[in-house]
Amino acid sequence: MNPLLNRPRDDWQALGGLATAEEIAQQPAVWRELAQSFEPARQAALAAFLNEWLSEPTHQVILTGAGSSAYCGEGVVDEINRLWPAQVRAVATTSLISHPALYLRRDQPTLLVSFARSGNSPESLGAVDLLRQLVDAPLFLNITCNADGALYTRNADQRDSFNLLMPSRSCDRGFAMTSSFSCMQLAALLAFGRDAWDNRLARVEALAAQAELRLRDWAAPLAALAQEPFARVVYLGSGPLEALAKESALKILELTCGRVLAFANTCLGFRHGPKSILNENTLVVLFPSSDPHVRKFDADLLAELQREGVAGRVLQVGTSELGAAGSGAGNLLFSVGADLAAAGDVWLAPLCLLAAQQYALHRSAALGLTPDNPFPDGTVNRVVQGVTLHAYVAPNIH
Repeated sequence: MNPLLNRPRDDWQALGGLATAEEIAQQPAVWRELAQSFEPARQAALAAFLNEWLSEPTHQVILTGAGSSAYCGEGVVDEINRLWPAQVRAVATTSLISHPALYLRRDQPTLLVSFARSGNSPESLGAVDLLRQLVDAPLFLNITCNADGALYTRNADQRDSFNLLMPSRSCDRGFAMTSSFSCMQLAALLAFGRDAWDNRLARVEALAAQAELRLRDWAAPLAALAQEPFARVVYLGSGPLEALAKESALKILELTCGRVLAFANTCLGFRHGPKSILNENTLVVLFPSSDPHVRKFDADLLAELQREGVAGRVLQVGTSELGAAGSGAGNLLFSVGADLAAAGDVWLAPLCLLAAQQYALHRSAALGLTPDNPFPDGTVNRVVQGVTLHAYVAPNIH
């Protein structure tokens, strides 16, 4: 029987982690399915819905979601803002729901881009309702993995909405978002791109081919790394890779039921106090940028960490080794073609994420937990519970 991420499927089943293992491993296939779903008719419909609207500098775009779904937006926001005249920002639903007056103006046309695996979380639904209440000309792009979710079904026939449904397999059965996260993030890059559709779709195919290699090559070393008893993990990345670092940290927190503490920051920001988290029980994982300018700052911090020797271990996950790494022993590196490297960190992030997802899965198993449901007591749930949406009465939004 072929192993699945370095373990037989029967082992994952017995460990309570088969769904999560399958959902991490299926990502190349799901990405290809996503690309195939953008047939010419869908491309044209998206362009008709988005392009003219995004070309207006006075319009606002809010990328939103909660938890991992919020990081989906954070990872692509600067790229989309760079591409279009409209003002693009990322605001989590958890902030939009509690502080709508900080983000919404009645007279400012606003497009809400919702990332949602299930489409049933109270904040996702409440954010849509708030925009309809507080903005005169709202639009909605719902990027979701669940055709049965309320976000999808409630907006299926709304003229102000465009539902972008992900391949059905991306609606993860496991607790943690894995294939749903990467699929929705790639969908946003496809939907908001401005280069030729053939180029965008070819980029996804190139990513999928690289991902197959990474899943194969990283399985054994990441399984071995997970056996080391690090109690803290720090993920560092800058620009689009900062959101990747946040998502990576959340994965280890979730799948280890909080028994491994995780932290995310930028390479420059880490020195400003957060560096105090380091000790001999800390694993540091650096996501070096593919941008030559940014890499200078990454290399400086890497050299500093290695020189000081406070952290238990420092690894890199990226396209090529930083010069300060010396022998490179223990680093998890990958190489890509020139075309894919030129696309930048925002497109390369899903490849780096494969390492973080696998490590979190193996670490959960090493601790004797059940990765598909690391919180059997229900203290944390796959779809958030316990949220009361209090009615908002706008004092005076100008």
